[in-house]
Formats: sequence, C-alpha cells, structure tokens
Amino acid sequence: MDGPLNESSGIKRLRTRGKFAAMTGVYFAGALNDNFCRQGVMLLAVAAGIGKLQSYITILFTLPFILFAGHAGYLSDRFSKRTVIIGVKLVSVIAYIFGAIGLYLMSWPVILTVVFVIGAQATFFSPAINGTIPELYPADRVVTANGILTMAANVGILLGSSLAGAVLDIKGTINSVPLGICLAAGAVLGMAFVTFFISFFVPGFPAASPNARFPWGGPLDSFITLAHTRRDPLLAKSVFAKAFFWFAGYLQILIINAMVLEQFGLTKTMTSIMVGIELVGIGAGSMLAPLFSKGARWHRSLTPSAMLMAGGMFVVAAVPYLPAEARKPVIVGALALIGIAGGVFCIPVTSFIQVRPAGDVKGKMIASSNLADFLGVLLSGVVFYVFDRLHIKPSNCFAIEAIMVLAVAGWLAATLPKGTDNA
Repeated sequence: MDGPLNESSGIKRLRTRGKFAAMTGVYFAGALNDNFCRQGVMLLAVAAGIGKLQSYITILFTLPFILFAGHAGYLSDRFSKRTVIIGVKLVSVIAYIFGAIGLYLMSWPVILTVVFVIGAQATFFSPAINGTIPELYPADRVVTANGILTMAANVGILLGSSLAGAVLDIKGTINSVPLGICLAAGAVLGMAFVTFFISFFVPGFPAASPNARFPWGGPLDSFITLAHTRRDPLLAKSVFAKAFFWFAGYLQILIINAMVLEQFGLTKTMTSIMVGIELVGIGAGSMLAPLFSKGARWHRSLTPSAMLMAGGMFVVAAVPYLPAEARKPVIVGALALIGIAGGVFCIPVTSFIQVRPAGDVKGKMIASSNLADFLGVLLSGVVFYVFDRLHIKPSNCFAIEAIMVLAVAGWLAATLPKGTDNA
C-alpha cells in the first residue's frame, strides 16, 4: 500500500515542480525582455544627448501600475490567473512588434508608446503570477518560492540590462541603420514570442472570486484598499517597505546610468554591467532571505539589511575620492553588497503581502501593493529629475539616497513589533 501512495505523492511533487518551473520560466523571460528593452532605450536616449528621457521612460513604464492596478487585481481575482497570464503575454507580443519597428526606425513617439504598453501588460501580469504562488504552495513555502522566482527574475533583469549595452555596442550597419539597433529590435520580438509560448504551461486554478466587483473607481479603489491596510499595521508597514525598496532600486539604476556614462566616461556595456552586479546581489540576497525570515519574527531582518544598503551607498558616493585603480573594485563590491542586502530586505515583505490577505482578495491586495511600488518608481523618476536639474553629481546622489535609507531603517527599528507577526 505504501508503494502506490508514495508513487502518487512523487508524481504530484513532480507535477508541482513542473508547474513552478513554467512560472519561473515566464517570469525570467518576461523580465529579460522588458529590461533589455527599457535599459536599451534609456542608453540610446543618454547616448543621443537626451538623457532627460530616462525620467520620461521611467514615468511612462510605471504610470499603468497606478492607473490600472485596481483592474489588474480584479482580473486576477475574477478569472483564472492562468488565463490572465496568457492574455497579457499575447498583448506583449503585439507591443513588441511595434517596439521592434520603433527601434528600427528610431521613432521616439513609437518607442515611448510601446514603453507605456509594456508597463500596462506588466501591471496585469504581476498580481496573476504572484497570486498563483500561494495557490500552488502552502504558506510556509511561499518565502522560498518567492526567493527562487526573484532570483530567476533578477537573472533575467541582469541579462536583459547587461545585454542591452553589449548588443547596442555591436558595430556595423544594415541599410544605414546601426547593426546593434537592428539586433536589439529582433531580440525583443523573438523573446516576446518565447514568453508567450511558455505562458501556456503555467498552472491553472479556478477563479478565486468569480463575483468580484469591477473597480469602477480605477486607481481610487486601489488607494482605498491601501488605506484599509491601516487596520493591519504590520501589513501596512510591509506595503510601505516594499514600495520604498522599489523607489530606492529604480533611483539607483538612473543614478548608475548617469554616473558611469557621464561622470566616469565609461561605455554603455560597462554601465549595464554595473547595474547587473547589483541585480546579481539582489538575486543572491533573495536566496538567502529564507534563512533570516523564518518563524514569527520574520521581519527582524528588515532594519539590519536596510542599514547595510545605506552603508554600500555611502561607499559608492566615496568612489570618486579614491585612486583611479581602486575605483572599479570598490564600486563592484559596494553594489554587490547593496544588492544582497536589498534581496534580504524585499523577499520577506513580498511574501507577507501574498500570504496575509484572504484568498478572495489576494489579487486586489497584491495589485494595490504594486500600485504603491510604482508610485515609488514614479517618485524615483521625479527625484532623479530634480537631482539632474540641480546638477548634483551622480556619486553625491548616492550619499543623499543613503540618508533616505537610514531614515527608513530607523523608522522600522522604532515601529516594527518585537513579538509575533500578528502584532
């Protein structure tokens, strides 16, 4: 009797792993393509002498998370999340067809429109894929699953961000169009089709809330959902902490692009590598996070990891004052430290937001949290614009950001519960 039971259990585990592998694959491929496109477009803007477009690109990509968060949560709860995932990846294919055309023609209106649409498909994808995790796994395995998915996403972000500069630096022309741009256009379109294909293998579960109410209030509904988190102080702090992480992370990407290209005069490839180093660190930190986030006091790692992030930022700010030969190894080490600490910081709060809400409103809560995240990203574009207008050196911007992170670390230390996660 034990044999068949064990065999059945083993087959179930294999099937679950296969479904999770498909989720990981679609997460990885989507992250790779979106970040290859976004980083490539920002590098092209900086190289063309219109670096201010970095802020516009960031705003256009994040605006859908604010406008459509409520609708994304509604679809995630109202329909099977698998159906939503396949649908948004089809939209992604269509968007990248126009994106490839826009890159080939170097038409900034087309490119910027595609950036907005890609942000919109990501808005609807996130609550669907993240809401599937607690449907596939019990609560005690969600942190580990998030760590793996985040690692996969960051590898995708790393490859996308790093390859963007390397591909654009390829010499040659096709019909007077730079070869690097032609290859980039083909790459984003090809990867969009691959991601769409993988999406058919993600797990499907019945709709969590078939009678969910359509969010006629749009963003207002999401803001109301966020306002209601005040009834659960730890959930509210988690939402804020995750949003701040996104603000700090995106602000750093903008600063790194300007610092390496303009302040240090290095190549687009080196710029992408520097961004990639931090992303590798985030991936490593994501895998380490479950070690520090077990049990009732899962939040105890937040303050120390925030302080480590701030320390790394201060080191980056000091790099211009170091001897030339020491700059690269120091900045590499500092960015890796920032990334590792960031991964340890982000995964516990992400997992808590997925597990804490009731099953029929998980999509709504995750989408509303995403809105908060991308308000942070939008704010990063505004802050970078202010830094640029004030002509603050990019390395000094790191010091200013470090002070912000220290302030948040102090607030967390003062307000986080000292007991259980139900505080």
